[in-house]
Amino acid sequence: MPHRYFTTEISDGTATLRGADAHHLARVMRARLGDTVILCDGNAVEYTATITGFGDECVEFRVEPGYPSAAEPSVEVTLLAGYPKQDKLEQIIKHGVELGAAHIVPFFSRYCVAAPKKEEQKNERYNRIAAEAAKQCGRGILPDVALPLANFGAVCRTFAQYDLVLFCYECGGAPLRDLLAAAKPADGEKLKIAIVTGAEGGFAAEEAEMAAKAGARTVGLGPRILRCETAPLAVLASVMTLTGNLE
Repeated sequence: MPHRYFTTEISDGTATLRGADAHHLARVMRARLGDTVILCDGNAVEYTATITGFGDECVEFRVEPGYPSAAEPSVEVTLLAGYPKQDKLEQIIKHGVELGAAHIVPFFSRYCVAAPKKEEQKNERYNRIAAEAAKQCGRGILPDVALPLANFGAVCRTFAQYDLVLFCYECGGAPLRDLLAAAKPADGEKLKIAIVTGAEGGFAAEEAEMAAKAGARTVGLGPRILRCETAPLAVLASVMTLTGNLE
């Protein structure tokens, strides 16, 4: 398959790739004039592009008319994940992007084991991980990783922007299938879904109450206790399956 790169410099049948991706294509992949790649504009539109020239830290292309990316799901899913320790958040980001998440928002809550530390620096690395995963799996957008929210109250204040908020709770809740079947997009376009999962310590009872009062729908994840890095991916895969996005 042709290599895939993201650039916003696409217009009037031409395109330019700059920076590290241009270096990778020209120097590492040793591309030649006439070689073909796939360019993505970051808005789920792809272009078949033919190399027409090499410049200082850039590659120039002739592009064919754009077409919608087939890799983007029909639902827009945000993963709100309790901040885990070690490198578990990197796993959630990488595999979440592969499964179709559009946004990843870590947060701190009462029972988080991890504590805030150099989050701006970490966020740069997390977004690089998301970008590399998007290229590898053929996404048509660059999913983003937000800076972590400071507490669960801040998480609940974001719920109004979604059509459906799935609060995953170890004490159980409504069937995921039923909640998805009843959900309707407010804008008439993509259904905006938030998946909220906890860190290693799970959620406090008062946090579950806060989520319900803020409009979240509580769901259970079956009789087994899932690890904090497994739960968001399991629910995301289930959402994609039930909405027809893994067919």
